[in-house]
Amino acid sequence: MTVLDPSTSGVPDDAIRRLQELRPGVRGGLFTSDLSVSEFLLVKEAGFHPLGLVLGTSIYHVGLQVGRWSKNQELDTLSQAMYHARELAMSRMEAEADVLGADGIVGVRLEVDFKEWGSNIAEFIAVGTAIKAEPDNPAGTQWRNAKGQPFTSDLSGQDFWTLIRTGYAPLGLVMGTCVYHIAHRSMGNVLGNVGQNVELPQFTQALYDARELAMARMQAEGEQLAAEGIVGVQLHQRNHSWGAHTTEFMAIGTAVRPYRSDHTIPEPRLVLGLDL
Repeated sequence: MTVLDPSTSGVPDDAIRRLQELRPGVRGGLFTSDLSVSEFLLVKEAGFHPLGLVLGTSIYHVGLQVGRWSKNQELDTLSQAMYHARELAMSRMEAEADVLGADGIVGVRLEVDFKEWGSNIAEFIAVGTAIKAEPDNPAGTQWRNAKGQPFTSDLSGQDFWTLIRTGYAPLGLVMGTCVYHIAHRSMGNVLGNVGQNVELPQFTQALYDARELAMARMQAEGEQLAAEGIVGVQLHQRNHSWGAHTTEFMAIGTAVRPYRSDHTIPEPRLVLGLDL
């Protein structure tokens, strides 16, 4: 068996060999998946079949940047690090899906794990199930996105089935991130608010600004994919290892577009014990 050259994708030889064994016709067409039983069956009913579990990883050293004690501000160096590390993991997961000839990846999970090797060293992991459309689902539809890459989506199997059934296609998992330093309060301000119910405008503005930056960046990624909209948006806030006054805000969702003009919502029906 020929081993593909991983030099352009960052996919190691061992992963290439594992993925080649998952190709149809090899070992009886065995597939691997982290989908639940219900999700697996709904993905099949949507007209796709799973090819294999794909993943990408990046061990990344997150640089150091210090914010001014009394100022709300984005920490650009840290924002760039968190974004680039996730992009490396995502691109390697997509490269594995390419090896399998997949049309897309569903159930994508993005995880960050800071290691004991150092307070600024983290592993970024992207995991999902690569899938391929059945030949007749529906005829002539192009499932890969405008960049020619397999689509990615963090939607559950149930939500993916509903999306496809109503005439929409996922384009890609889009995200925006912002690492933000939230200014410390002066001693006078702290003492002045003792015993009072009062809004803290400086804190409110900091969190508002940081979330807006993350949301705007996610929307910009959706526009690059020529999406009609973004569904399943989630907003996360994590302090990681930076301390209470430096935190990451991340917005993430699945960019979608209609793949047929008559994308009307059908009547709900019972499928696999689920009211849909």
